[in-house]
Amino acid sequence: MVDPQLRLLAIHAHPDDEASKGAGTVARYHAEGVRSVLVCCTGGEEGDILNPAMDTPEVRENLHAVRLGELDASVAAIGFDALHLLGYRDSGMKDSEANAHPDNFANAPFDEAVERLVRIIRAERPHVIITYGDERKFYPHPDHVRVHEISGPAFDAAGDPDAYPDAGAPWSPSKLYYTGWSYRRVKALHDAFLARGEESPYAEWFTRGFSERADDRFTTLVDVGDFLHKRREALLAHRTQVDPDGFWMRLPDDVVREVFPWEEFALAVTRVDTGVAPGEPEDDLFAGLRG
Repeated sequence: MVDPQLRLLAIHAHPDDEASKGAGTVARYHAEGVRSVLVCCTGGEEGDILNPAMDTPEVRENLHAVRLGELDASVAAIGFDALHLLGYRDSGMKDSEANAHPDNFANAPFDEAVERLVRIIRAERPHVIITYGDERKFYPHPDHVRVHEISGPAFDAAGDPDAYPDAGAPWSPSKLYYTGWSYRRVKALHDAFLARGEESPYAEWFTRGFSERADDRFTTLVDVGDFLHKRREALLAHRTQVDPDGFWMRLPDDVVREVFPWEEFALAVTRVDTGVAPGEPEDDLFAGLRG
């Protein structure tokens, strides 16, 4: 029986990131009674419209509102208990016009952004936080980089009574994880597409320096086989970003469950003994925290 007091907080850069990174894990823990909270740092104003059916003048003119509506639908599909918007504008890609906007996430004063996140951590009191590692080599989006840059300092500062004293009562989370996609997962899905006689959308990943060495960082595999439908529902909620007829959605969940039914994480910080033998993978983000 899961301790009903266990709490999980996930930090993501844009609407749709919560659906593509760890959605099955959050859905599983929510179903088990874990309070699950999302922090979305930007409004996704600079995202491309990747579904031709949604590429209309009305959507383009109201993209911020449309994407926040999609986020609400995804949050409901996954089962997040609360959504917090950090309140920044999408930074766009490096050297773009949007990247110079003074209200964007990447240009926000560092301490301001950290304090906003600390305030949420102290209010929600999570035991486990999921965020991004340093993704600059593989996906150097300024907002993803910024999520990484503020998450560690906020994790540390949240429990420090001398840090941001006006941001609520101190709370020290127990574990910090980085989410990501392993080589093993990408290779399994790539091979599954090829086995069905289909072009693989993952083929390009292998041209970008993605290799088995990337798997060395992952410490934790969470079985989400029973929640793949929730992940799919969340992705499809982002209608501007996901074409339901596109390659990404063509691999049925039963095939995914057969070839790779896990989501993977890297344990960055733990303040508890996880009880897992050295060299052995965790299968639970709450290892060491269950009563």
